[in-house]
Amino acid sequence: MKFRPLGKIGINVSEIGFGAWGIGGQMWQGSEDEESLAALRKAAELGVNFFDTALSYGNGHSEQLVGRLLRSGIGKLYVATKVPPKNRQWPARSGVPFNDAFPKNYIIASANQSLKNLRTECIDVLQFHVWSDEWVGADEIWEAVRLLKSEGKIKAFGISTNDHEPASVLKAARTGMVDTFQVIYNIFDQSPEEELFPYCQKNNIGIIARVPFDEGGLTGRVRPDTVFPKDDWRNEYFRGERKKQVNDRVEKLKPLLGAEAKTLAELALRFILSRPAVSTVIPGMRSIANVEINTAFSNGKYLSEKLLKELKKHKWVRNFYGD
Repeated sequence: MKFRPLGKIGINVSEIGFGAWGIGGQMWQGSEDEESLAALRKAAELGVNFFDTALSYGNGHSEQLVGRLLRSGIGKLYVATKVPPKNRQWPARSGVPFNDAFPKNYIIASANQSLKNLRTECIDVLQFHVWSDEWVGADEIWEAVRLLKSEGKIKAFGISTNDHEPASVLKAARTGMVDTFQVIYNIFDQSPEEELFPYCQKNNIGIIARVPFDEGGLTGRVRPDTVFPKDDWRNEYFRGERKKQVNDRVEKLKPLLGAEAKTLAELALRFILSRPAVSTVIPGMRSIANVEINTAFSNGKYLSEKLLKELKKHKWVRNFYGD
């Protein structure tokens, strides 16, 4: 496993992290706690030391499972979690007052609940689960962050950007208060390269890349006839003709497979890891098999400039979350 600095906060994290949304259950069907715990343990054994969860994942269940790993004594592990917006609006909407989403006392109460779920004394990175740059002048937000840091309850503060809107956090970035940004970045959505990545590299802000497989589309496992479990949220994400649209675009990637990446999943992860702005990428992993496959790609092999240039042609501007 290779490691990279997480911005300027003084820790080195595994370049393959563990995305813990799926193990929270609820929106993802087929998640079993024992299998999830086994996947968490295997990840730690294989060198993964960064785990990303959220208070809203299974109403705290994901945090509780990650907390069980923290208490296992496997080694030094780092955890990032998220404060959900109080109004439960994803993404943040224009014109909504900050007090509707992140009032000071609510931020503090949410952090305390996450500490309780994780059964730890300090959260390595506390993130807001959404953000609007309209809130950048709200002193209460930054007071809450400073207080949590001064009390030793969090080491660093981050923002999880709105889906497919990496430029929506640039004002927050300029405050100097944000240590990390979590952003959608994959072969289809390469937009963070335009403004966010250069700014973060220049100012030593950590980047956590999420949705590396486009919710499974970039693994090649989403085909026109794919059937998801009844209550699985992907039925909405891939509704209508979307499965066919994804499959058609993925088929165009297959001719690029070869010596540099033998599978679509490998191509997807190596594409992200080839960008030095990225501190860690957090694929969702709910089984030992997922963990073993994904962690194997952290071996210092990155894509050539020739292949990266070719992959630029596969950018796809769309928002399946919000459209």
